[in-house]
Amino acid sequence: MSRHRGEKERSPLRSRLEALNTARELAEERLPDETLAPVTEVLNRASTRRSLSAEHTVVGFFGATGSGKSSLFNAVAGQEVATAAARRPTTSEPLAGVWKPAGSEPLLDWLQVKKRHLMDAPPDGNSRHHGADQDGYGGLILLDLPDFDSTAVEHRQIVERLAGQVDVLVWVLDPQKYADAALHQGFLRPLASYGAVTMVVLNQIDRLATREVRPVLDSLKQILAQDGLDGVAVYPASAMTGAGVEELRTAIRTVVDRRRASTERLLADIDASAAALADGSSGPALPAVPKEAKQTLSEHLAQSASVDVVADAVRKSYRRQSHANTGWPVTRWLGKLRRDPLKRLNLDRRDINPAVNRSSLPEPGPAQRAQADSAVRTFADAAAGLAPEVWRGSIRRAARASAPELPDALDQAIAGTDLGSNRKSWWWPVIGILQWIALAAAATGALWLLGLAVLGYFQFDVPPAPRLEGFPLPTLLLVAGVLLGIVLGLASGLVARVAAASRAAKARRRLRSAVAQVAERKVVVPVEEEIHRYNSFREALAAARGGTR
Repeated sequence: MSRHRGEKERSPLRSRLEALNTARELAEERLPDETLAPVTEVLNRASTRRSLSAEHTVVGFFGATGSGKSSLFNAVAGQEVATAAARRPTTSEPLAGVWKPAGSEPLLDWLQVKKRHLMDAPPDGNSRHHGADQDGYGGLILLDLPDFDSTAVEHRQIVERLAGQVDVLVWVLDPQKYADAALHQGFLRPLASYGAVTMVVLNQIDRLATREVRPVLDSLKQILAQDGLDGVAVYPASAMTGAGVEELRTAIRTVVDRRRASTERLLADIDASAAALADGSSGPALPAVPKEAKQTLSEHLAQSASVDVVADAVRKSYRRQSHANTGWPVTRWLGKLRRDPLKRLNLDRRDINPAVNRSSLPEPGPAQRAQADSAVRTFADAAAGLAPEVWRGSIRRAARASAPELPDALDQAIAGTDLGSNRKSWWWPVIGILQWIALAAAATGALWLLGLAVLGYFQFDVPPAPRLEGFPLPTLLLVAGVLLGIVLGLASGLVARVAAASRAAKARRRLRSAVAQVAERKVVVPVEEEIHRYNSFREALAAARGGTR
């Protein structure tokens, strides 16, 4: 196989490993450790296996006590390598038969196989093929493993470890125990996703009558299909008579010749890990957070932050200032006896520095806090959509991550909003001047009339007051001044109410905008980041499974 071909074949593996690692990283602190730990183990195992010999294919023989596994191993190897005897178990530690040993030592060290037998002939015993890699013999490592049902615990541990390390799994069954639940439930069913690198051998068919072989094979295939291994090749064989051994050799030789077993094994590992990650944690892609959900969140947070209270204070403050600037000069001072509502809330400052400004609004009560919490939860649920429960939980946590800081952040936003309380209306000076003119006219008329009355009281000759259209001028000044003051007061009061409502509406919009910015920063952005993380997790899983990332 050319180097170019090897790189081309390994490239998808590398991409899928990277995608699986990305999915694992994105799932950290979201999925439980017991779900992520096997994925990390697969990634570490894949990294190690890829760093070791790519020219060797590790084929492991797995079987139960009495299945004739070691005898079949010897038959396939063409030599008496493994111990086969009546005593059970005959294999206490892994034994390797190695063809083309160069470069195999680090791989066998990683497999923790100490017993190694260097083969001096190809597995079919034909010496003319010795060393001929193109015929599929060079690079083969056959492993004879302990019985998986051995009474020795360490034997089962060895089998479980190597079942996760070898490139090809060959399960050697016998006619008596081929349906054993321990085999199928403990190994074959959990390893169903490894069908591409799994072979099943029904050994000891010499113990069956010829007419019984086919029914037993059909029964075995049916059980394997129930295990999820319906596509796995099943080879009938007999280590005693040699029946079917050559077919098994050919199948193994074909696998070795393709030089893809290790890659296919790792791809199967990736598929299994991706399936484990996806189980209960992958659902439909989530769209962007709906605009309506953001608006609803902002509205509820605005209510909890007393935006309406502040807007009403702006309205009252404006009317107070209007009266102070346009009211009847004689009674203006009475309005100053009432404290400015904005000053009472500590919102009348000219310096706008959100970093240090705080209002004197009452601390949020239980009802307000509950309203804010409910708004955040409702928003998180709307944003989470149809995401799996584990990711819905992470989205909720992201939404509530800043919950302790939210009241203070909202208060800062309120205190840092320019409410326009220090801006005077253009009509105030105009009305104010007219009020002073009206007062001056009324005062002049009153003093004039008073002077005439005093002079008349003391019997002075008083010249007649000038008249205008038949009315005494002093009287006209007094009446006109008083009437003008009343009209100006009523008109300015009406205008002040309209202008105060307008200013309160502007302040409310600014306050809601400030609250919306807090909601965006403290709630929306973390939720959107978590949604992006979830969608990226889905894409990485799809890529790990061989789809488009």
